[in-house]
Amino acid sequence: MTALAPQTTTTRPAPTTRLTFGGILRSEWIKLRSLRSTAWSYAIVIAISLGMALVMSLSMVSMSEGGGPVGTDQGASLLVQSSVFGVYFGQLVAGVLGVLIISGEYTTGMIRSTLTAVPKRLPALAAKAVVLFVATFVVGLIANLGAFLVSSIVFAGIDVSASLADPAAFLPLLGGALYLALVSVFALGVGTMLRSSAGGIAAVLGLILLVPTVFAMIPAEWAGEVIPYLLSNAGMGIFTSTSATPTDGEFGAWANLLIVLGWVAAAAIGGSVLLKRRDA
Repeated sequence: MTALAPQTTTTRPAPTTRLTFGGILRSEWIKLRSLRSTAWSYAIVIAISLGMALVMSLSMVSMSEGGGPVGTDQGASLLVQSSVFGVYFGQLVAGVLGVLIISGEYTTGMIRSTLTAVPKRLPALAAKAVVLFVATFVVGLIANLGAFLVSSIVFAGIDVSASLADPAAFLPLLGGALYLALVSVFALGVGTMLRSSAGGIAAVLGLILLVPTVFAMIPAEWAGEVIPYLLSNAGMGIFTSTSATPTDGEFGAWANLLIVLGWVAAAAIGGSVLLKRRDA
């Protein structure tokens, strides 16, 4: 009789899949657009921009008609100012959305799935920041362009116009959209640190609204020197400054942008450190 050789079975290791940063971006984009808060927030930003542009332009035109004819340069400047006036209120919506993007995952427990899929954690936070920044910037630019159109229609009644090809008109619109996007990323960092919707929103809105008011009420020279370095004050200077370089003791657009980037970097670094150290 011949002995049968034992059959050996070889098991192949299960194929491993590596999640690329592009895949993380697609995942975060799906999550961002699937949230009802995202659609409502962006709709409110656009509505605020159009509404405030209409109100401000009508008020400016009414004042101009009562005070005599307006010069071409002055009228164009007023037109641009009314176009970006909605950013003052839109920054609040962008801040709330930035907090909710991350705090909502902690509330629902989805953050565990996110960090399980991306064990290194920081790529997930970076992808959230990139997607949020791009989406908010695009929506902010659309809102500002729409506001510019509304203001142009109203100012046409007094024969005042401005061309988008003129940097004095287009750059403020671009700067306003950029500021909204940076505020949303800053709020994302704050929300990552606090992991609470209520706490994060209170912190962001307090920093934007309350802190400048408190410093303005302090009767001290050092308080006045601090105010230009606050997030909202520097942010407004990005799209309201008349020059790119500091003049007459005021910061120019580029200097204000650097200050805002410093705030965003501080929030992003703080959120990254705590995200790595703490459990989900």
